[in-house]
This record gives sequence, structure tokens and C-alpha cells, in this order.
Amino acid sequence: MRAVIFDLDGTLIDAAPDITAKLNKVLEADGHAALSLAEVHSMIGDGAKVLVERAFAARSSTAQPRHHEKFLKIYAENPVINTVIYEGALETLEALQAEGRPLGICTNKPMHATREVLDALNLTRFFGAVAGGDSTPYRKPDPRHLAAVLSELEVTDAIMIGDHANDMKAAAGLKLPAIFCAWGYGQGEGDARAETPADLPGIIAAMG
Repeated sequence: MRAVIFDLDGTLIDAAPDITAKLNKVLEADGHAALSLAEVHSMIGDGAKVLVERAFAARSSTAQPRHHEKFLKIYAENPVINTVIYEGALETLEALQAEGRPLGICTNKPMHATREVLDALNLTRFFGAVAGGDSTPYRKPDPRHLAAVLSELEVTDAIMIGDHANDMKAAAGLKLPAIFCAWGYGQGEGDARAETPADLPGIIAAMG
């Protein structure tokens, strides 16, 4: 059986409410109007630095390094207030683990925050390897980010699951199949499309 590698935000968890609240604190401290949840949805997927840059650009301003640092600090203090696991995602992880599949995380979210979130939601137990956006010199869509997870799991064959074009591109770069998650924040097209997390076990089984 192939290993299964998951993106995190927008795939297994809905972290957008907490990200939005913390991001707005940074914006408002500089006198900018808050962003809506829908606006932030479209900004997530390329890591914290790009997220902050997009937020300030949306307010016709330019993010400085201090803004990025402040966001990371505020977010890391308590990243799980309104963050939740998507309905059906936990059952999917339990089913895949029961099959004996190696499971990993490949996310552009900073590593410290990733670990904090996984621990707080009791998800760490599922994953044999976790790579955050700052845990390697590379970040999705660079396939070397995904390759680092495979290396840690000691596998060469896997299925990538994510809600963003970056996830699909990283998998394509390694010639691996990918499943696009329609419930997330981004846009993309994979080898298959899941409409809900409950669809994933069946699609994964069909891929081998």
C-alpha cells in the first residue's frame, strides 16, 4: 500500500478563523481595516510570510519583516481557539492507520505552529513524518519539500492529498498521484477529486 501525505490547513483542519483573527491583530495595530474570513481564505497556502504580504497588499500597504515576526509570535501563542478538524477527517485517518499505511504531513505552515496544532487536536499520533514550511530549505510547490517527508517515512511511493494547486504541483514534480480536496481554501486539479473527507478512503483504496 502507498503512503499517504496530507496537507494540513484546508485539508485536515479548518484553521482559517484563528489565522484571520491573528492576522487582523497585526493589520489593526498598523491602523488597517480587518480582513474578512473569505478574504483570508484566498490568501492561505503559500506560508506565513506570503500570507502577511498578501494581507497588507489587500490594504494597499507593504508588509515589513516586523509584521511577519509579529504574526508568527501572536499565532504561536495560541493557534487553536476556533480551529477544528473537518468532519470525517479523523475517521479517515483512523481507517488509513488501521490499514497500516505510513502517513505524513507536508504543509507550508511554520513547523512550530504545525506541531502546536497537531498536538492540541490530538493528531500527532497519526503521522510518522511532518514537514513544515520552514523545516526544509524548500516549500511546496517545490517537490523537494514533499520528498523530505517521503525520505523521513522511508518510502518512495505515496499519494498526496491537499486543497491547493501547490499540493498538486509538488506531487506532479515527483510523478506521484494527488487527490484534490474540494472543501478547502484553494483551487487545483489532481488525479482525483474528493468532495468530502469521507470520500478519501475509497479514492485512496482505488489508487492502491
